[in-house]
Amino acid sequence: QVHLVEFGGGSVQSGGSLSLSCAASGDSVKIMSFAWFRQAPGKEREGVAAIGRDGVTRYGDSVKARFTVSQDNEKNTLLLEMNDLSPEDTAMYYCAASPVYDGTLRAQFYTYWGRGTQVTVSS
Repeated sequence: QVHLVEFGGGSVQSGGSLSLSCAASGDSVKIMSFAWFRQAPGKEREGVAAIGRDGVTRYGDSVKARFTVSQDNEKNTLLLEMNDLSPEDTAMYYCAASPVYDGTLRAQFYTYWGRGTQVTVSS
């Protein structure tokens, strides 16, 4: 079992930055890969960034060069640095954990999910 709790959402103006964190706990945390997903009202869930057990990262096309995913293994924390935010980034952001070795942006591979944190970007 893995328990995930997201922190750091909020409101920011266009062009601004926000940092999200996800605290992971549970017996299986050390063998998981992790990812961030987001979902805006009326839209499908979108893979934002993933980090595999080997540390390799993947990003969705819409956030490349603006978002950075990282992992603090000592603290079992997943981080997402978001820069140059735009209103199109407004969504609920979810942390997810998967037993798959590689970090994938495909939601069906993720077993554990947090409850999400809201990010709102105003123009």
